Amino acid sequence: MPREYVHRAAHSEVFLTGWQRTGAHDFTITAQWPRSHSFYTATAGLHDPLMLCETVRQTFPLLLHTAYGTPLGHQLSWSRFSYALNPHALHVGWTPAELELRVTCSEFVLRRGIPAAVSLDIAVFREGTQIAVADTRFGCIAPAVYRRVRAERSDVRRVFAAVPGPVAPLAPALVGRDNVRDVVLGREEGPGRWPLRVDTAHPVLFDHPVDHVPGMVLLEAARQAAHAVRHSAQPVLPTSMDVTFHRYVEFDSPCLIEARPDASPGSAPGTLRVDAVQDGQAAFTAEVTTAPVL
Repeated sequence: MPREYVHRAAHSEVFLTGWQRTGAHDFTITAQWPRSHSFYTATAGLHDPLMLCETVRQTFPLLLHTAYGTPLGHQLSWSRFSYALNPHALHVGWTPAELELRVTCSEFVLRRGIPAAVSLDIAVFREGTQIAVADTRFGCIAPAVYRRVRAERSDVRRVFAAVPGPVAPLAPALVGRDNVRDVVLGREEGPGRWPLRVDTAHPVLFDHPVDHVPGMVLLEAARQAAHAVRHSAQPVLPTSMDVTFHRYVEFDSPCLIEARPDASPGSAPGTLRVDAVQDGQAAFTAEVTTAPVL
């Protein structure tokens, strides 16, 4: 799988292995999860659920470039994302996990025959058994339009080089991490409030220069906030998330991650609401449900 098709710089970060069209807008995509990974680390013998999130993220650029003729160089913009999984199906086996993603694309917005926005519904199978579902919506922006929208921030290398150094991290154990390098929350600024910690030297979260905080960094922040709020020495797994991306999180202004119990009607017991707030506005909202690792 060419790394350019999934917008990764490192071959080792490409989880997709193949694809085929099964209908007008239906596809089967294959993926492989390594038995170990430097960032998406296994917990109690279970694959990291955020590896599922990254796998789903990679499906969108792949299909845009291969199935729908979108030229390389277009920018993607995440609008929404949700998943739910069976944690018992995440066991790390004797060989890498082989996955099949059955994808249906819908709700197209086209500009000059190229998708400007698409929704994806995804069912994930492992050894013939369904282990997860996901749905997501992305926008796709042509280079010239992106330069107009982002203005001075469209100079990726200049913006990336000017990112301030990361704030002091929380202790890794407080967010379910072993390595301080992987912590994306700074020291608590109040109950359930932490500054987002952006370390552009991280080889996975920042696989290549970008002009804003990647969506996967925000998903990791939501996961770490959910763990920190639990005040538990035992690791927890994010078994589901329901996420809305409202606007870009910029590098040049502090961003707060805020977590509290989700009191909305119909939310599962123990669900948390996590917001990324920048310049007084919510840039990202997530409902996160976790389960203890037994």
